[in-house]
Amino acid sequence: MRSETTRGVSVPRYVQIADDLAQQIRTGILKAGELLPSETDLVGRYGVSGGTVRKAVAELRTSDLIETHHGRGSFVKAKPPVKRKSSDRFRRSHRKAGKAAYIAETEQAGGVPSVNVLYIGPTEAPADAADRLGVTVGDQVLERRRLYFTDGVPTEVASSYLPWDVAKDIPELFAENPGGGGIYARLEEHGHILAEYTETVVARLASKQETSLLGLSPGAPVLHLVRNAVTDEGRVVEVCDTLMAADKFVLDYRIPAGD
Repeated sequence: MRSETTRGVSVPRYVQIADDLAQQIRTGILKAGELLPSETDLVGRYGVSGGTVRKAVAELRTSDLIETHHGRGSFVKAKPPVKRKSSDRFRRSHRKAGKAAYIAETEQAGGVPSVNVLYIGPTEAPADAADRLGVTVGDQVLERRRLYFTDGVPTEVASSYLPWDVAKDIPELFAENPGGGGIYARLEEHGHILAEYTETVVARLASKQETSLLGLSPGAPVLHLVRNAVTDEGRVVEVCDTLMAADKFVLDYRIPAGD
């Protein structure tokens, strides 16, 4: 079959097929959790080659409308609950109430938070974290690496890097559970009063390892967020490198209008 045209621009057949299937998903003809028709069925339905069908299915996967499981096929993705990652999650009142940022934001969204600690201990500072912390690449820092869940579903993985001269005097930072209010509460208890947080966010596709860790489909989008925790003396006492499943979050920031 020939490609259709839109305002004089030829639209490839695989894009037309992907658009048609996407419309069926959005209108509920193809329901969440339902198996996408097989390649053979789609070839017969649209009168195209298997290669064209595979390209159309890849478009749906890139648009995060389906997820593919090897040996089982492709399934329509359920619309996940969107959690707002708001700047309010760092309010000192949350820490005083004994809630770390992730717990506070997840509970506010009506979810049940949990965490799996992957590693705690000394590590060599990677380049970006070293630059932000003001140390030399390869210097010893404390790393805390965690995998976070909401209602049992993995949503983000984060590595915190703290300067060794700060971390070594706070034994709770080496524990899986650093206590109520999380590591920021422990830092402030030891005189490192936090004045602000700065975040940098980049959207990209997940790597194969990240796809496996977060239970994503191949080619799924992620948000890569890096945060500095800055004291009232202007020192960065933590760099948090976080990778989030893009379909599970909305970034929601409150920005003062003054100077």
